[in-house]
Amino acid sequence: MEYIDFLARWGHILFGIAWIGLLYYFNFVQGGYMNAASDEAKVDAFTKLVPSALWWFRWAAALTFLTGIILLYYIMTALSTGIVLGVVMGTIMAANVWFVIWPNQKVVIASNESIQGGGEADPNAAGAAAKALLASRTNTFFSAPMLYFMVAHMHGEGLQGTPLSTTGMIVGLVIIAAIEANALWGKTMVLTTVRGVIVSSLVLTVIMAVVAAAL
Repeated sequence: MEYIDFLARWGHILFGIAWIGLLYYFNFVQGGYMNAASDEAKVDAFTKLVPSALWWFRWAAALTFLTGIILLYYIMTALSTGIVLGVVMGTIMAANVWFVIWPNQKVVIASNESIQGGGEADPNAAGAAAKALLASRTNTFFSAPMLYFMVAHMHGEGLQGTPLSTTGMIVGLVIIAAIEANALWGKTMVLTTVRGVIVSSLVLTVIMAVVAAAL
């Protein structure tokens, strides 16, 4: 059982590095390139680079989630408000990858493949790209507080939050639900720029840490 616990932790960190690393690549590197690239370069990227990157991205997310479920089994007796809120954010992030980002990116990729083959662009591609972007920026928004709670679990109650608190849980879940609702039906707003999403994520980390520890 000890080895399973260790392997789950190791795998969770390994796959998490791959997942969040690619998330940051998409938001901080590729996005800027696409904004400056020519139409021909965009088509080339969306037919060659992006499909491969998204394959690694979505499976890294899935394996991070699955190893997290195994790991959660071993810490059930030591759950805190922070751990639960971190698990909820991570689960939503994984769901966004598979059920929002990937389906919409498939539309964008297919549209670019059509253009490359001499056909017409899909008129739905622009809307799909916007939905994928908002979900991806939201995942980046969630990433810093989610990682905070994951690391805080190893450093005592003061950082990971109080034992399960009804008030802290309700406030934290309301905040998370509002952010995810915006991801599905809202606009990028402060998440439009790289600076905006980084600052917002750090501010959310402070807010969620206070909620977990003080309520």
